[in-house]
Amino acid sequence: MKLHVTLVNPPYPVGAHTHPPFIQLGIGYLAAVLEKNQYEVDVIDCQAHKLSYEEFKNEVSKRQPNMVGITSTTLTYKSALNCIKIIKEVCPNCLTVLGGVHVTFWDTEALQECPSLDIVVRKEGEITLLELAEKVESGNTNFGDVLGITFRNGREITKNQDRPYVENLDDLPFPAHHLWSFGDLRKDSKILFPITTSRGCVYWCDFCTAVRMFGRKYRMRSPKNVVDEIEFVHKTYGAQRFTFYDDAFTVDAHRTEQICDEIKARNLKIHWNCETRVDMVTKDLLVKMKKSGCTDVWFGIESGSQQLINAMGKGISLEQTMNAFKWTREAGLMTVGFVIIGFPGETKESLWQTIKLVQKIGPCDVVYHVATPYPGTPMRDIVIKNGWLKVTDFDKYDTATPIFETPELSMEELRQIREQAFQKFYLSPKYVRNMIAHGGVYGSASTRLFFAHLRRAVRAKMNSL
Repeated sequence: MKLHVTLVNPPYPVGAHTHPPFIQLGIGYLAAVLEKNQYEVDVIDCQAHKLSYEEFKNEVSKRQPNMVGITSTTLTYKSALNCIKIIKEVCPNCLTVLGGVHVTFWDTEALQECPSLDIVVRKEGEITLLELAEKVESGNTNFGDVLGITFRNGREITKNQDRPYVENLDDLPFPAHHLWSFGDLRKDSKILFPITTSRGCVYWCDFCTAVRMFGRKYRMRSPKNVVDEIEFVHKTYGAQRFTFYDDAFTVDAHRTEQICDEIKARNLKIHWNCETRVDMVTKDLLVKMKKSGCTDVWFGIESGSQQLINAMGKGISLEQTMNAFKWTREAGLMTVGFVIIGFPGETKESLWQTIKLVQKIGPCDVVYHVATPYPGTPMRDIVIKNGWLKVTDFDKYDTATPIFETPELSMEELRQIREQAFQKFYLSPKYVRNMIAHGGVYGSASTRLFFAHLRRAVRAKMNSL
C-alpha cells in the first residue's frame, strides 16, 4: 500500500486579524505532486472548516497518516506547533514535517522549540516533500542527502544545503483543488479561485519575505499553461472569479498581454483581479486587461514619503503611483492600495503625508498594514539591532498590531493614527457612494466597513469625554 500523507493548514490564533479562507495554493501544489506519484493524500484545512484543536485531533486520529506536512506563516507558526504536538499524541510513529515562509528562516529554532517536530522544509517544498515520502515509504530514515531540509539527527540538528528552485514551473501539475470542500470557501455564494503564474521577484524590498523565499529570479509559467489551468477550473468547478496571487503580475508586460489574449481567444467568461507594481503598468496594458475580464488591480503604495519608499528598497516614485492609479481608473478598473505604516524612520509627519496621498489618488479601497518585522527580512535585523522590538509573540504578527516602536513613533501613536486613517477613508461619503455604485460584493463590503469604523469613531469620542 502506498504511503498516506495528510497536509494541514493550521488555524489562526484566537483574536488575530484574519482573512476569509481560500484554497491554500502551497498545499495544493504539494498534494498534486504527491498524487501524481501515486501517493494517498488528504487535506485538513483548519481555517476553512474553523476547526478547534480537539476537532483537529479527531480528524488526524481517524486518518492515521504515515506522514503529515504542515504549512505556516509567522502568524500561524505557534498554531502549527500545537498541531504537531497533537499529531504525535495520536500518531506517534508519523513523520512530522513543517514548511512555509516562517520556518524557512526559523528552522533550527522550530526544531528546538518543538520536540514533536521531525523535519523543516525550507523554501519551495514540492520536490523535497516527494523525496521525503519516498524515504518513508522505503523505510529509509537517513535524510542526510535530502536537499532543502533541516532535521533532527539524533541529538543534533542538521541543516542540509538548499534545494535549487524549480526552473520550469510548467512542469508542476495544477493544484489539487478537489481536496477542498468548496462550501466552506464561498463568499456571497461564489468562490474566488487563486492562481499563481510566477515565483520570485526582481526587487529586494526590506520588508518582504517572499523574494527571500522564492528568489530574486522571476520564474514564469507560459501563458498557455496559465490559461489551461483557468479553463480547467472554470469547466470543472464552474469557477467564474479568479485572483492572481503573484506579487507582481505584470513584471513581463508581453506575457501579461498573451495571457489576456488566451483568455479572450478561448471565450472564457470570467472575472479576475491581480496585484502588481505601479511602475509595471501602462494605460494600454490596463485597457487590455479590462477587456479580458480584469475587474480590479491592487498596487503597493507603501508610503507618501519618498524618503521612506527609498528606505524600504521599493524602487518606485510618488509620480509613478499617481500615474498608475489614474490610468487604472481611466481603463474602467477598480483600484486597491496597500500601505505600510510604521517602517523604521516613520514619523507622525510622514504618516500624514501617506494619508494625504491616499486621499489624493482616491483608490476604491485601501489596506493600511503595520510594518511587521518578519524573520528573514532586513527590517527585522534593523529593529533588533536598535533594540526596538517590543512584541515577540508571533500570534500578534497579523499586520494590524504594532510590534516595535522607534524614538520617532510609539506603538500607541501608530495604532491611533492607523485608525484615524481608516476613518478618514471609510467614513468618506465618496467611498460609500463609489462602492455602492459598484454593487454586489463591493457594495455590501463597503457598508460593513463604514459602520465598523463609525462605531469605533463614536466609541473613541465617548471615551475622550
